[in-house]
Amino acid sequence: MKSAGLVILIALLSAALAIAGYRFFDNRQSIVFTGEEDRTLDLTSRPSAAVSSAGNPDFVRAAAKVTPAVVHINTQYTASVASGNPFFGNQAVPARGSGSGVIISPEGYVVTNNHVIENASAIEVVLPDKRTFKAKLIGRDPDTDLALLKVESSDLPVVPLGNSDSVQVGEWVLAVGYPFSLNSTVTAGIISAKGRSIGILNRQSQEYYSDPTQPGFNTAIESFIQTDAAINPGNSGGALVNSDGKLIGINAAIASQTGSYAGYGFAIPVNLMRKIVNDFRKYGEVRRGYLGVNFPSPAVEDEVLRQRGVNPASVKGVYIMGIQPGSGAAAAGLKEGDIIQSIDGVRVISSSELSERIARYNPGDKVQLSFLRDGRSRSADVVLKGEEEARGTRDASAESSLQAKLGASFAPVPDRIKQQYRLRSGVYVTGVQRGGFFDVAGIPEGTIITSINGMPVNSTSDMDKAIAASRSNMVRVVGITPDGAGFVFSIPLGA
Repeated sequence: MKSAGLVILIALLSAALAIAGYRFFDNRQSIVFTGEEDRTLDLTSRPSAAVSSAGNPDFVRAAAKVTPAVVHINTQYTASVASGNPFFGNQAVPARGSGSGVIISPEGYVVTNNHVIENASAIEVVLPDKRTFKAKLIGRDPDTDLALLKVESSDLPVVPLGNSDSVQVGEWVLAVGYPFSLNSTVTAGIISAKGRSIGILNRQSQEYYSDPTQPGFNTAIESFIQTDAAINPGNSGGALVNSDGKLIGINAAIASQTGSYAGYGFAIPVNLMRKIVNDFRKYGEVRRGYLGVNFPSPAVEDEVLRQRGVNPASVKGVYIMGIQPGSGAAAAGLKEGDIIQSIDGVRVISSSELSERIARYNPGDKVQLSFLRDGRSRSADVVLKGEEEARGTRDASAESSLQAKLGASFAPVPDRIKQQYRLRSGVYVTGVQRGGFFDVAGIPEGTIITSINGMPVNSTSDMDKAIAASRSNMVRVVGITPDGAGFVFSIPLGA
């Protein structure tokens, strides 16, 4: 009996210990979950700039605040297409297009993309409440892909403007627009990157061989906000807003091999948009200040620096490849090899950021640059020149600047080769210099250059004219490699 009682006692003690142990570990697990809850509540109840520039994301509130002021834009063109209506035969009907826009003032000013309304003969703005207005084009700027429209109305809903400089990678955003001509659509995502230069705005509005008399669409002002919020055709010109419902960008482009959303969307920063819109309203055109410096193309920057014996990791800023004669930078004493680190106290770490910052200023504005020279910090006040002054200095050195950057020699393409590749224009690359742009980019002898800045080229004089006619700081080169593959690249002439 004693031994039986001892066994029972041990069994009871074991059960008690097991229950206690279970409760101990169960409590530990509860503590972990409670800690997660506390951390979540802490993030949402005490908004921090590390989480979002607008604080606690509220998609419902932000969407309701923004959608009434994001409009559908319908365009009509004088060019016509054949109608397939069996009752009326192949009659010509007007070509049409569509996109999105953002109302930024109660008086009826609407911002959209230049490529949404470019060459349109009629523009119609449709609000989400089905009100329809004929729109007047106030101004458009291919260099930033922005356009300003005006409709005759008052007390319209607006999207309040935010501050694109304060947005942070990782914060929540909404994209609002009319993809595929659907009704107003809202998608959510995060800021994936800032200061993106992808070359997409440098594409011609038409293929280079479709209308050889027209100059191409090109720009040097690419410093996009990148987002993974779904953006599709039709979203162009729509709003990118933060979780507080404030406009931080105008949706402009996608990166996709199919033409539809593939995870990468790009928006023009609202702070750049402010300057462009103000110029449109004051002058009917953009008046942009120019610094007068040349820098490497982002696509080959590291290779170009290595060719010069410069370690890319040591360049904490924008490396200056050259100074345009007669420019504000030249007058202020900047030199080749200087590394610009800030503009008016705002740090810049890429050429796209530098271009966008300078693009916010007007001719005659004075900016303070901080830069490194031979490892020592320096500063200089630079008075920015206007477009005509900048173009004058650029034209004087365009040919030598291009030859130096391309590092190649050229000759006309024979007619039989043009026929073989179905080309209307072209110059051969007859030689490539070691260390030049073509050498670094891997473009060999035998390559054919078909157009520069959207203009067909058949000789070196044509190349010079195409550069002189550029409306931006970029030289856009389109061509075909010896194996028949097409290529496009852009070379910045500077800011």
